[in-house]
Amino acid sequence: MDYRSSGVDIDAGNKAVDLIKASVKKTFSPQVLGGLGGFAACYEIPEGYKKPVLVSCTDGVGTKLKLAIDYGIFDTVGIDLVAMCVNDLICCGATPLYFLDYIACHKLDPDQMKLIIDGMVEGCLQSGASLIGGEMAEMNDLYRPGEFDLAGFSVGVVEKSEMLDGSQIRSGQRVYGMASSGIHSNGFSLVRKVMTPEVCQKYSIDPRDLLKPTRIYVSALRELMQHGCVTGVAHITGGGLQENVSRILPETCSLDLDRSSLPVPDIFRIIQEAGSVSQEEMDRVFNMGIGLVVIASAALPETEDFKQIGVIL
Repeated sequence: MDYRSSGVDIDAGNKAVDLIKASVKKTFSPQVLGGLGGFAACYEIPEGYKKPVLVSCTDGVGTKLKLAIDYGIFDTVGIDLVAMCVNDLICCGATPLYFLDYIACHKLDPDQMKLIIDGMVEGCLQSGASLIGGEMAEMNDLYRPGEFDLAGFSVGVVEKSEMLDGSQIRSGQRVYGMASSGIHSNGFSLVRKVMTPEVCQKYSIDPRDLLKPTRIYVSALRELMQHGCVTGVAHITGGGLQENVSRILPETCSLDLDRSSLPVPDIFRIIQEAGSVSQEEMDRVFNMGIGLVVIASAALPETEDFKQIGVIL
């Protein structure tokens, strides 16, 4: 007996690490201390902060991975993993610093791992985060053949006096919506049940339409923050607009929405029609075309994918 015959191939793991090293190093900022391969990763807090607050988030991609596995499409879920973490992180006003990942699988395929990690690299480049560490775990009999799972961890920094905690939200402030790229990474247990191969064929839906990666909002929000009037930010994930925005509102405030200014992507209409899903359920499960909500005390410049969708009462 040896380790390989029991289901763990150390050589495959080493090959996978070798395949990703050059790609991962593209994300390194000057604050990254050391390289890949150590027992821990080190990152120096950037200069210029008087009272820096570290902000941390963790998340996964959920059952969207099942679709990726079923269709053999692995180059987008890594972007999703980064997006689900950094989009939460920026709701505090923080700037992403670094990202770490954890991949657990039945059997380690170096080429598959490279595609997944390349997606994370793309997500980190979009968000300005350094991919400074991770773990690949081959767990032969804990996962079914062909299956894997992902977890992500991100850390950012914000000046304490500039944190967004909802305390500055007041009645009369404007509520803006920023368009999503599609389903993002929530509600896929329902998506998978409704959007069978037969339904996809009927509506001419390509698997990549369902697997379109979650939009990363870091740079867009950074530009809006420069106006100095943003008082709250909500990442629209499971629970939809009402539940996620309510998480940042003071008890004395409520939300008055008119989301008609931003169109609902066709994919949601198809899911609703094909699955006979009620409007109430759609609104509660999916982002319905709005991936980020920004609350501001003054007018912000609107664009095709960023418009006012309501007010605070």
